[in-house]
Amino acid sequence: MNGSTARAPDAYSIGRRLSLLLAVQTIVGLGVLLACIYAVNVMLFKTKHEEQLQNYAKVLVDIARAGEERGGVPEALAKLAWSAERRPGTYMEVKDATGQVIYRDPPASFNVAARSSKSLDFQLPLARTEGWQASVWLDCSQDARTGQRMALLLVAVVIAGGALAGWGTFWRVRCSLRPLIDVADQTRAIDVARLDQRLSLVEPVEELQPVIDQFNGLMGRVERAYLQLEGFNADVAHELRTPLANLIGQTELALSRERPAAELADTLVSNLEELNRMAGMVNDMLFLAQADRGVKARRGEPVALSELVRQVLEFHEAPLSEADLSVEVAGEQQAAVDAPLVKRALSNLLGNAIRHATPGTRITVRLDPDEGNGVRLWVENQGEPVPQQYLPRLFDRFFRVDSSRCELDRPHHGLGLSIVAAIARMHEGSPMAESTAERTRIGFSLAHQPPIGVA
Repeated sequence: MNGSTARAPDAYSIGRRLSLLLAVQTIVGLGVLLACIYAVNVMLFKTKHEEQLQNYAKVLVDIARAGEERGGVPEALAKLAWSAERRPGTYMEVKDATGQVIYRDPPASFNVAARSSKSLDFQLPLARTEGWQASVWLDCSQDARTGQRMALLLVAVVIAGGALAGWGTFWRVRCSLRPLIDVADQTRAIDVARLDQRLSLVEPVEELQPVIDQFNGLMGRVERAYLQLEGFNADVAHELRTPLANLIGQTELALSRERPAAELADTLVSNLEELNRMAGMVNDMLFLAQADRGVKARRGEPVALSELVRQVLEFHEAPLSEADLSVEVAGEQQAAVDAPLVKRALSNLLGNAIRHATPGTRITVRLDPDEGNGVRLWVENQGEPVPQQYLPRLFDRFFRVDSSRCELDRPHHGLGLSIVAAIARMHEGSPMAESTAERTRIGFSLAHQPPIGVA
């Protein structure tokens, strides 16, 4: 961007934009409507003027004929002059066949050439004349002024209507957007110290409620993730504090005075054990971090899960023999899985069962179909049951049912079942745990891989 930061587009006001658009729409709509009304009135005025001129022409012809019957042409012209006083707002001229004016009214009180006057030419058929033409003008200035006042009034109505519509729309939009402003204020009040707050409206709004529900759901997930992160940080600090303290104490003790080489070698061996334990914990945490970022399992061709189970059992032959435990594999399923990850999850489950199984009992690895949706892998053992209130937390990081055994279980730092849950999620599955007085079963599900090209 040539060293310059991109400028964000200026925000616009929904209320002002809607007000302006509705004001323009109102002005256009009212303008068209009132223009039609004005045009209709103009046509009505024009029709009225034409009718008045036709009536005047008919009356003037009758007057001229009546005068001719009494006294000839001079009497007819006299009658026309007599009628001029009784038809104000008009002006008349009479021409003979040659176009010479033989009669005209007294000077008109209006300008017959003005646009506000209308005229009509008609024949004046008298018995003793031939080819006489008459013209009559009508003063329309009053109607013209009425039309002008009407036009101004209609323009004012259009402008006032547009302004009123714009202001009314802006006010109504502001009132209607009040819930949005309330939601913005509530959102602004949420911070790290108040992640438990949720958005709400006094009166639910149908259009906003889905957004509020989605936001509240998001805040719930953020709160859980934040609390989990805080707990995870505290657990990591707690778990690392003990080996670090051991390393520091043993090293300080070894350096406090001169010691034989054999004693220093024992100290180094002990320190190496602590370092290996810390390295394993860090590797497990890195793996969980990748799973939390949404990394998916790399699935290959479908394999027999029972074969993966037998490979894991070979690795645990010595611990099983020491604990006087036997193992049974029940079921046969095939699935396209990430074999190393599934074997790691099975190994963690089997190691957990070995630690908590009663000596002389049998551990069962069960492979069951998951209602056509995938496969379920269970590891069952007989031993002390897990309290029901702890079952939902078995897959939490660093969680142990019996905290007093933490020092006795030092090679196992409480991430084994969390890794099982992560591997299940990487296969679009989920972890599962059940415990009764007879047995405890912990496992996970694996979703079938969809066919290639199917979302």
